[in-house]
Amino acid sequence: MDEGMEQGATGAASPTGGIALATVLRFVDVAVDALAEAREEIDALNVYPVPDGDTGTNMYLTLVAARDAIREATFENPDQGTLRGPLAALSRGALLGARGNSGVILSEMLGAVARRLAAADGARSGERTGEPDGERNAEVIAEGLHQATDAAYAAVGDPVEGTMLTVLRAAADAAREIAKDPDRRSSDVLAGAAAAAREALGRTPEQLEVLAQAGVVDAGGRGLSVILDAAETVLTGRRPVPVTAPLGSHHIPVPHVPAAGDLSADGPSYEVMYLLDTTDDAVRRLRVRLGELGDSVVVVGGDDLWNVHVHTDDVGSAIEAGLEIGRPHRIRVTHFAEQIERQVAAAPSLPILAGRRVIAVAAGPGLARLFAEAGAEVVEGGPGRRPSTGQLLAAITACGGREVVVLPNDENSVRAAMAAAGTAEADHGSRGLRVAVIPTQTQVQGLAALAVHEPGRSFDQDVTEMTATARHVRHGAVTIAARKAMTSGGPCEPGDALGVIAGDFAVVGEELGEVAVVVLDRLLAAGGELVTIVSGQDGAELARRAEAWVEEHHPHVDVVVYDGGQERYPLLMSVE
Repeated sequence: MDEGMEQGATGAASPTGGIALATVLRFVDVAVDALAEAREEIDALNVYPVPDGDTGTNMYLTLVAARDAIREATFENPDQGTLRGPLAALSRGALLGARGNSGVILSEMLGAVARRLAAADGARSGERTGEPDGERNAEVIAEGLHQATDAAYAAVGDPVEGTMLTVLRAAADAAREIAKDPDRRSSDVLAGAAAAAREALGRTPEQLEVLAQAGVVDAGGRGLSVILDAAETVLTGRRPVPVTAPLGSHHIPVPHVPAAGDLSADGPSYEVMYLLDTTDDAVRRLRVRLGELGDSVVVVGGDDLWNVHVHTDDVGSAIEAGLEIGRPHRIRVTHFAEQIERQVAAAPSLPILAGRRVIAVAAGPGLARLFAEAGAEVVEGGPGRRPSTGQLLAAITACGGREVVVLPNDENSVRAAMAAAGTAEADHGSRGLRVAVIPTQTQVQGLAALAVHEPGRSFDQDVTEMTATARHVRHGAVTIAARKAMTSGGPCEPGDALGVIAGDFAVVGEELGEVAVVVLDRLLAAGGELVTIVSGQDGAELARRAEAWVEEHHPHVDVVVYDGGQERYPLLMSVE
């Protein structure tokens, strides 16, 4: 449900019982948070293949896209019996959201591991996947890392040692060796893989002269090490071990940001990326052609959808190579010199931030109007179109406010908002930017919080008042059951009317109007002064019936009715 009713899988897996969905979800959350924390450091380490200072950001945004996709798939179908659907969503999310050379390679690594886990899960559930039944989780994870290594090396046109490829191979080799022992568990495998990655990362300056000259380890390898540390943390509970500095210092050295003129005149000037609809056979020809046009060629994907990356001086030919075999779309071209010049000159050229802004996620056109009329910057949300971390980050940075309050208004958008807020403050904290996320899980909580917003108060006091108001709102909704399930209100069949109270399916009935009355009655049981009713698509008549019921049975309570236009929920209700 979109009003914050997520049903997640729980429980630990046995050594041969498969990886639990809850573990996968926990991993992507922890890995995203870890990359968010390390992103600036990784960006600063970025001197190869081009010193454009965005490796950490690209890996972070790629992983965020994968995280958002698997959470969306889990939210839309919480009762699925296998991991195959969520893992397929994670893989596709990483592919579609991949950014830069490192992000594209990372998406292929994630996809390969996801496919291996899904195959093992399918074998355990009796599906014919070609994989043996009864595999130990330790073996599956080790093999997944090896398949990720093979896939990543195959995707890169000219693999170079001393990069994230080398770090992944070291981790995979260590994992396979540990998994040979039948008494070792998946936690042992990941701990060994993470340790091997850290050791291999420390040796990258010995393999790439450009790293040794700058006094840094490989940025992509550092990002991969952070991700493996996150996996180890999830399965063992141990905190990640700090990376050993390769050149004898106690901290990873960070190079100075290079000026645009430091780029080699012999190197390609542009990065070209696009998604491409084409066949597997055609992609093999494309890799060869792109290798003739430039370097850093990475082409990843499958099932007729590919993510293409190349550094080149001939942008037109790189795009035409895709046009000759399929349909390129979402084309991005970056001029390295201009990008680096912008980074060097960014601080003095940025506009001054001023004032306070509120950003609200709206699940329908009527709700968008309500939020906008109250002075908020609106980001579109709702079923199937929850905003990504990148969209929320763009809204925060584009609004021009020095103080920004974010109202996600959906349980599954709260974490994306937190990630966006953290990234925005990390990027623009020196300019005085402050961002607060109020964890509103429903649209009506967001409306209530915005109603008490007061720019004249101090930022901290305003956030405190808005947060307290949102928390004190008693909220509910009505919807139609899409599948057979067991709820807190009893079993339901497809087509039954469902009543939601405080995020829980608490009422099952035959008719939406009757269920809406039950929900309102329970919300008002503890008293209240104001009832807010938001009608969704085709919910106008229901809203009138609900309003009339409140006026008849609670004549001293004020009622306001809004046309929200939201999907799936004919009525949203709150009591204050």
